[in-house]
Parts: sequence; C-alpha cells; structure tokens
Amino acid sequence: MIYEKILIEPVLSEKANSMREEGKYVFKVDPSANKTQVKEAVRRLFNVHPVSCTIMVVGGKPKRQRYKAGYTATWKKAIVRIRKDEKISLFEGV
Repeated sequence: MIYEKILIEPVLSEKANSMREEGKYVFKVDPSANKTQVKEAVRRLFNVHPVSCTIMVVGGKPKRQRYKAGYTATWKKAIVRIRKDEKISLFEGV
C-alpha cells in the first residue's frame, strides 16, 4: 500500500490538540489500513519513531436534511504515540 494513501488527513480538534502535548498524534486513516501499516507510514512520511498505535472506527452520526434522514460517513481514526524527544512539524506549524 502507498504510504501517502494510508494517512488521509490529520484530525485537528480540541482533544487531539491536548493529546499532542503527551506525544500522541491523531490521523484519519484508510479504512483498510492496520496498525503496522499506519506506524510504518508515520515513520516514513514524518521521519519519527512511533512507539504505539491505537485504531478505532468512528461511526456515522444521524443527520437530517429537510425531510430526509440519513447518516454521516463512518471513518477510521488512528492515535499514534511517538518518542518523547520527537515532534511532527506538520502539527507544530513549523
């Protein structure tokens, strides 16, 4: 699998920003990716050493648009913890 396609986008939320102080970075990932693929993609793309990876599936929320009821899309989220002395410059704004 191509590493650029495993990591879709970073998740920028209030909780994700507070987790960044602990060395944990949150990404939206490809639904077919597993933990080892995500860790390898982070290692190759950002030149850091991931320690652990937690993956979860975020279910769609019910939404309404006028008279139609539906759901938002289900997506996969990965929380990657890296070494304490390293940072990902994409999140730091450098």
